[in-house]
Amino acid sequence: MTLLFSIKLNGEFKLSLTEIRKAISKQKNPAQAIILQRFFKTGKGEYGEGDIFYGIKVPEQRTIAKQFKDLAFDDLKELIKSKVHEERLIAAFILVDQYKRGDEKKQRIVYDFYLKNRKGINNWDLVDLSAPKIVGAYLIDKEKKLLYKFANSKDLWEKRISIISTYAFIREHFFEDTLNISKILLHDKHDLIHKAVGWMLREIGNRDLETVEEFLKKHYKTMPRTMLRYAIEKFPEQKRIGYLRGKI
Repeated sequence: MTLLFSIKLNGEFKLSLTEIRKAISKQKNPAQAIILQRFFKTGKGEYGEGDIFYGIKVPEQRTIAKQFKDLAFDDLKELIKSKVHEERLIAAFILVDQYKRGDEKKQRIVYDFYLKNRKGINNWDLVDLSAPKIVGAYLIDKEKKLLYKFANSKDLWEKRISIISTYAFIREHFFEDTLNISKILLHDKHDLIHKAVGWMLREIGNRDLETVEEFLKKHYKTMPRTMLRYAIEKFPEQKRIGYLRGKI
């Protein structure tokens, strides 16, 4: 049962769902909320349809998450399924922190909880700020079938989780899964997947230009333009122009 008030436990106060929601509500900024609802495409038929924003800046959300870093899973479950975007993102920040501080057992619990409640990870910032640090971090030395399953999903956010999670692998100079998943997503129709794949290819290029160019030379003429632009963003100008003109 979710606690609705603060109780004293072993001399310390346990933070509750009601308290964190009060803390979040205090930071509401209606003018900023209007801007964010447009930016995150919350209109009818758009990818963020129905998402509600309070207009809270990310640094303020991180501060709240830090204050409630030990929030119980029952309360986190309520936040992560909230219709309010900031409540879901703060829940994701708390989960990232609990994963980072946890031992192997706790990390598995956080990973399982995240996947079980992934329907709440349903916008690009939610994915980008949590998936590499939970899903990617957990799978880095384990079987990665889940990522390939998500890459072949019809769900936009599962597909984005599949590629963005591999950022954890890229940072350890392991590129194979990123390249394989990029190939699966190469002709996806959604702009948010084009950007995500291009971004991860760029991150590989920042570490190993030869590897990413080997991939690009095979696929750059048929990949979506946005994906290509993201991938080659930091290339030398003449090389970038060559790719864009199809003359590599």
